[in-house]
Amino acid sequence: MGVENFYDFHRHASITSPMSLVISALAFLVLLSVLVIIHELGHYLMARKAKVVVEEFGFGLPPRALTLFHSGATHFTLNWIPFGGFIRMKGDNLADEHERRRSGTFAGASIPARILILIAGVVMNFLFAILLFAIGFSAGRWIPTYLTYEDMQAAAVKGVIHMEPTVLIEGVVAGGAAEKAGVPSPSIIKTIDKTAVTSPEQVAPLLAGKGRVALTLLTGTGFTEEVRLAVSVKAGRMGVEIRAYPKDLSAPVRGLPAALALSVREVGVVTVQTVLGMEQLIVSLVSRATVPEGITGIVGIAELTHLSVQQGFMTYLRLVALLSLSLAVLNILPLPALDGGRLIFVLYEAVRRRPASVRVETTTNFVGFLVLIGLILIITYHDILRFFL
Repeated sequence: MGVENFYDFHRHASITSPMSLVISALAFLVLLSVLVIIHELGHYLMARKAKVVVEEFGFGLPPRALTLFHSGATHFTLNWIPFGGFIRMKGDNLADEHERRRSGTFAGASIPARILILIAGVVMNFLFAILLFAIGFSAGRWIPTYLTYEDMQAAAVKGVIHMEPTVLIEGVVAGGAAEKAGVPSPSIIKTIDKTAVTSPEQVAPLLAGKGRVALTLLTGTGFTEEVRLAVSVKAGRMGVEIRAYPKDLSAPVRGLPAALALSVREVGVVTVQTVLGMEQLIVSLVSRATVPEGITGIVGIAELTHLSVQQGFMTYLRLVALLSLSLAVLNILPLPALDGGRLIFVLYEAVRRRPASVRVETTTNFVGFLVLIGLILIITYHDILRFFL
């Protein structure tokens, strides 16, 4: 997520009641299950289009509890582990190369058909995210993701968002002049010696050559309380940490075309940030054996789900959209056991004019699966440490 995302979740919000925990747990299961099932639905629809037989579409994970209904050759099943879903295509579990390539099997389909089947799940997750963002940017009047304060200001000039540019005091230096004068933190600098302040660049010139200045500050909830203070200045400093801050940030009512355009932009921005985050994760694990701040796993997602449920349905909806994008990006990466990894084997076959051996593909996917599980466990371990520290 960007530097200036002002809808961030507060990680240490209090748990309100046992009932809220139950609701959050259900919301968590629904969130991940819906995203996985939408992903598998993409594979299913494209497989049917390519005349590949889908033997089972499972809701939840095995063992199977019961068969819900049949559609053609597909058994739609309900499974005992109430999490996610899967599809099983004809020939998936066969080791014999000849049997795997019979008519109606995944391996027996043309290379273009197999490529489309593999990327269809990712496409569905992207489309689902675009739909949710379009709803949010119209009905929810969401603020788009901006990576810099300058991008946010440019959007405000265009009327995409509304904001009042201000300067935030986010810290007071211990023992400094501002602390001695009782400057509250956080607070917004409204004026310095009656001159309106709207950017951090104005502050240094207004302090230069002065021994004392009169500040008008906005503090309290929503920065609605006005405070006037006199503060000593030494060498052009008064002992505060400041940054640009968008006060009264809001969005106008948007029509569907504008909301769709913003949602496509949002998907692009967040996708790039997700890829960069994964790159940061790999570099951090290899070089320092640590998980960087901001990377989260199942425990962290569960906590974010709880917090988003407390903050309302539209906040929860935004989390669903963001995780749908994350699932899409993760699956398309060229890692064994994921769609991107399987895609590599199909592309290998297209280039070499012959498939990789079943043993190599199976072994690679199995090792990749173990690595993926290990990565999930490492991230989850760090999630738990952060949760209790």
